[in-house]
Amino acid sequence: MNRNEIIKYLKGADTKELFAEADRVRKAFVGDSVYLRGIIEFSNYCCQDCLYCGLRRENSKITRYRMTLDEIVASAKKAVELNIPTVVLQSGEDNFYSVGDLCSVVKEIKKFNLAVTMSIGERSYDDYCKLKEAGADRYLLRFETSDEELYAKLRPGKKFSQRLQCLKWLKELKYQAGSGIMVGLPGQSMESIADDILLFKDLDLDMIGIGPFLPHPNTPLAQNKSIELDLVLKVIALTRIVTENTHIPATTAVGTLDSQGRQKALKCGANVIMPNITPTKYRKYYEIYPDKICVDEDATKCRGCVEGMILASGRKVGVGFGHSLK
Repeated sequence: MNRNEIIKYLKGADTKELFAEADRVRKAFVGDSVYLRGIIEFSNYCCQDCLYCGLRRENSKITRYRMTLDEIVASAKKAVELNIPTVVLQSGEDNFYSVGDLCSVVKEIKKFNLAVTMSIGERSYDDYCKLKEAGADRYLLRFETSDEELYAKLRPGKKFSQRLQCLKWLKELKYQAGSGIMVGLPGQSMESIADDILLFKDLDLDMIGIGPFLPHPNTPLAQNKSIELDLVLKVIALTRIVTENTHIPATTAVGTLDSQGRQKALKCGANVIMPNITPTKYRKYYEIYPDKICVDEDATKCRGCVEGMILASGRKVGVGFGHSLK
């Protein structure tokens, strides 16, 4: 599928054929399994000031928290109890934790025979190297948009080239590398989304996360409108068709935008769901976007809900780590 064809589908109104083709490609290349990744949101401090994010450093209205290293490890142990084979250690870009701290956490978690994904933003090549040596399997670093001018506007003081360099380092270090975008960003065009999808293919990513722009009231973009779910689903479907065997999650943000959002994403290309296993007392404070679902559910209930959702969609819960199919 070339750029013009992608743009045509993004702008078009007929989605039935597109979604059916994405589901066919999904079944052919990744099968019917839906893999679980347990998210541990261990800190909502962030040194960046991205215009779209509720964790931005200039947001003084947020209650900040940091989990202790022991709390992070204990949360990962909960994943074992819930039969979730992968944990995702996610935070704002918080330099409070040294690379030594993070490596010690990874080493402890690997003792539980879990796959570990890091999602902690831009770090040095040396940090990425040490985390890989400690046992980290995957790294998620979304670029949100490949439109360099828009990227610089939305992420003050940052350049798209820096993010791209980090992704190339991660691939060089043999991480299973993930990235992704936000659909509906103010100033984003269908043409730039098409470029994003083609970049996913060029980077040969192992996982791609696609979520909607949901305006946070305590950010400079508060007055903008949320995007319609239909466009997000089209981007998921097109990404599946173009990348074929990449893991694509039905994100919590899609479920926040629409109560059936994750179920709909599973029907147009998605094959991963990320139940939240962060301790309940912290969850409501990890507010990248407002009105996030499942913040009051304990991890056991969340796990059961997700399994029911998968089975009701005619799919099955994946067995094993769900490593890259590349």
